[in-house]
Amino acid sequence: MNTQKTDWKIRCVIYDCDGVLFDSLEANTKLYNDLCAIVGRSLLREEELNYVHTHTVFEALHFIFGKENDLEKKERLKERGILRAINTNRTTSMKYIMERFDLWPCFEMVVTALDVKNPKPHPESIEKIVKELNLNKEEAVFVGDSDVDQQTAKSSAIKFIAYKNKEIASDAYLEDHLDILKLLP
Repeated sequence: MNTQKTDWKIRCVIYDCDGVLFDSLEANTKLYNDLCAIVGRSLLREEELNYVHTHTVFEALHFIFGKENDLEKKERLKERGILRAINTNRTTSMKYIMERFDLWPCFEMVVTALDVKNPKPHPESIEKIVKELNLNKEEAVFVGDSDVDQQTAKSSAIKFIAYKNKEIASDAYLEDHLDILKLLP
């Protein structure tokens, strides 16, 4: 390690976040591979991982999926006529995430903790989705990875699919998002 003394008069140290303060390669890999799986694309190759780890989200998404904004066309549930909604205990950050990853075209409805008086695990959020999308409870399934998600489905009397968590009681289990296609008509 080269730590020679200098005559610098440093008054501020500015750090990069990803890769410096946080070893975020694993998190970035999971994020972008999950997006690839959702749209039916193969997982990222090493050179793609290197690119997405060092570029903006917008640049990374265009690099992975092309310049055309065709994520919606690639979304397999939509192609099969399946409505999609998000139910989260996030609050103000959800809008940012939806915009940042251009996810609005992929979902008919997003319910956050700010949209209900009683957030998960209370059934209000699921009931809001079911009512707004004009569904019967038998027509809905909730995919989650936590006890809170499982309790939400149970309190709402809808089916629950555990995602990558075999420890929670569920009607089905997914290791990969695309496996949900095998469970649907």
